[in-house]
Amino acid sequence: MLWKVLLGTASAVAMMGVSAPAYAGNSQALLKRLHDKGILSDAEYNELLKEDAADAPAPAASAPVVAGDTAKFVRATDSGIGLQVGPATIKFSGSVNGFYVYDNAAKPGANTTVTGGIASVGGNTSAVRNGLLPGFLKVDATTTQNGWDVGAHFGMYPGINSAAWGALGANNGGQPTALATAGIDFRETYLTIGRKGFGELKIGRAIGLFGSEAILNDITLLSSGPTGGNAAPANTTLGRIGTGYIYTDFQPQMTYTTPSMGGLQASVGVFQPLNSLTAGAQNNSSPGFQGKVTYDGAFDAVKLHLWASGITQEHKFVAGGSYTGQGLDVGARTTYGPVTLVGTYYTAKGLGTTVLNLFDTDAAGKPRSSEGYYVQAALTQGKFTLAGSYGASYLNYTDAADRAANPTLVRVNSSAVGQLRYGLNSWVTLIGEYINSNAKAHNGNSATSDAVALGGILFF
Repeated sequence: MLWKVLLGTASAVAMMGVSAPAYAGNSQALLKRLHDKGILSDAEYNELLKEDAADAPAPAASAPVVAGDTAKFVRATDSGIGLQVGPATIKFSGSVNGFYVYDNAAKPGANTTVTGGIASVGGNTSAVRNGLLPGFLKVDATTTQNGWDVGAHFGMYPGINSAAWGALGANNGGQPTALATAGIDFRETYLTIGRKGFGELKIGRAIGLFGSEAILNDITLLSSGPTGGNAAPANTTLGRIGTGYIYTDFQPQMTYTTPSMGGLQASVGVFQPLNSLTAGAQNNSSPGFQGKVTYDGAFDAVKLHLWASGITQEHKFVAGGSYTGQGLDVGARTTYGPVTLVGTYYTAKGLGTTVLNLFDTDAAGKPRSSEGYYVQAALTQGKFTLAGSYGASYLNYTDAADRAANPTLVRVNSSAVGQLRYGLNSWVTLIGEYINSNAKAHNGNSATSDAVALGGILFF
């Protein structure tokens, strides 16, 4: 056909080195050029276009989509920091913080000895350290399989100060010397299984239920609070732990949480039984049990969050005998415009003070009773938040024999905290804080320390 002859001629010209545009695979463009130059008449041009269209090969059929090919796709998640790998979502989140802390501590003396006291003793110290939170990096891998939402969750919590390894691991007192290394507290390793209407089952190591709301609503979670010793910084400060609540801790557990029902939600779990930190050797045959109930509601402009949590565990001594540690805490957070108020109270027997099972019994294995509370207020205006809190924890003797054997045992730890926060941006908050800490023993001994903390915390 004429148009094929013309195309062949144009190709031959190109091969002979004559300057000519390349039209391979674009015959219609070549025909138009020939028509524009007057080589083809209108009739010839239109006829050749029809022939070209008739002889053109059919477009190749697109490859069929094979089920499962999406498993090879990798893309960014719609929100947060992470990626979608086929059917799974992998997300990263974390935090970094650091504070310069100057602690004006009580000078040591016979009348400052308080066994279990949280106030610093030993004179003035400076430190650059973590606050109540160490840094942390969380990795969450989630997917939906056969109608179930499942996830694997890992949380690493490294401090910035060098650790002196001992019975408490990375949470031991620090080691401020050259060539030492920071500690990593691997607090979280758990899986989740759930779906709409069922709730969620959690299996692994994660934050406990009893006392968890008290610490999660505490303003010192973002800052320092009482230092718990500043000369050799540990992985974290104490925050308000021991001056308002017993630390919930991260514990091995199997916990079920119901779906939210009109703002009401409940959790119950079976926990690894904990040995006492101060009582005699134990061999516990029964697990611990914890539960929590929360309620979230709004009444006009007032937002309300209520909670109650409980714990119980039987402790058995190797030498014979047993006791049961039990506790209950209740609390509320209310928000009205720029103002947020928090109040919480706990009562316990056989739990001790500050952390679970510290000073929980006397030498005879009788459980000691304890209680505590804190109140807190915060006012936010623009990027600034002004906050303050006061709290105390109390520990009681079992009887006169306990009193006689432990005269310097702590009777009350208390602290007052004033805090100013500035939200630099959505990631970084700058914080200044003043902390007054007090410890009093049953025999009248006491210690007081005043600290100032300046620094910041980043979340992503």
